[in-house]
Amino acid sequence: MNLKSIDFEQFKGLDPNDPGSWPGLVKAVAIIAVCLLVLAGGYWFDTQHQLVELDKAREKESELKESFKTKQLKAANLDAYKQQMVDMKRSFGAMLRQLPSKTEVAELLVDISQAGLANGLEFELFKPLAEKPAEFYAELPIDVKVKGNYHDFANFVSDVAALPRIVTLHDIDIKISAKGKELSMSTTAKTYRYLEDGK
Repeated sequence: MNLKSIDFEQFKGLDPNDPGSWPGLVKAVAIIAVCLLVLAGGYWFDTQHQLVELDKAREKESELKESFKTKQLKAANLDAYKQQMVDMKRSFGAMLRQLPSKTEVAELLVDISQAGLANGLEFELFKPLAEKPAEFYAELPIDVKVKGNYHDFANFVSDVAALPRIVTLHDIDIKISAKGKELSMSTTAKTYRYLEDGK
């Protein structure tokens, strides 16, 4: 069918109130036009929103699949995670036991000074400073200044490191005395106290 074979005269004078009397070609064109309008209206008012929702649902499905994979891996390794947690608690407990309690701090200070005296060091200064609280422990710094020789200093440091409680030495400074015959070492020894119930 081409445009030359269509008689446009049949479209003139159509009665919109009586579509049954329209010629067959006009009826076919009207039906096609109405169908296209219904389809366009359906797409505009309903389908396009459903397509947007479909895209969102697909994105959500992808996220849920990833979440499921992650949770499935965790579930598959649950026994390993539980064992790891037990090991971490045991390790943490062992570390906490190396921190002196409030009542053990005085004893630890004696141990540090005994380590110096046992190695022939002469104390010029042994001054515990103010406690510095942190999240679950408190830092206890001690200013120390001793006289001796390199060998004695090394033995002292080794003995302090071997104490059953954690003690670290910071800012070590070794100088030759004014007389030039002996050495002096100043350092800050730090031990750490576990804060029981935040105290």
